[in-house]
Amino acid sequence: MQVFPELANTIEKAKALPLSTQRKDVLQELIDYIQGKKEIGAPVQLNFICTHNSRRSQFSQIWAQTMAYLHGIAVFSYSGGVEVTAFNERAVASVGRAGFKTSAAGDANPKVAVKYADHADPIIAFSKTYDDPANPEKGFAAVMTCSHADENCPFIAGAEARIPVRYEDPKAFDDTEQEEEKYDERSLQIASEMNYVFSQIK
Repeated sequence: MQVFPELANTIEKAKALPLSTQRKDVLQELIDYIQGKKEIGAPVQLNFICTHNSRRSQFSQIWAQTMAYLHGIAVFSYSGGVEVTAFNERAVASVGRAGFKTSAAGDANPKVAVKYADHADPIIAFSKTYDDPANPEKGFAAVMTCSHADENCPFIAGAEARIPVRYEDPKAFDDTEQEEEKYDERSLQIASEMNYVFSQIK
């Protein structure tokens, strides 16, 4: 399984990041869910949920789909939020710096086609609610990527599992000198953790 060369370099950097025992413990529930679905031959559907579906949940959807592809595991990766905003332009730029190829259609809430390999279908990323028609209605894991959405969405209709995998928001560094660095840092962390998750699936 090959991805674009620049993206492959980013993935090697992600693989080299240390992963704490604490974070491995956080990810174990997600690993167990995917493994369980694989063992019974059921589709693996992951819906990464954050309040605005603009940064962390988008990174998570993209990296989960990419790492599943690299590890040869059939996964359907989605994302959604509580409110519709847009796939934040800073996050889109970070995805591009990581080596993905992106193209956008639309203005206020563009649909961004994100490609990781020439022969793989692009991920169509845009901000939407978690129950948008583009997402599964049932038989999915709701992976909560931010504390606000996790604490303010006590019930996700159709989810058969609810798994908290929270990340710090790079939004805190918007319009600062550290903006690009912090967005790329968060993206790389998520890449590292999604690689670990799928490397554990047997």
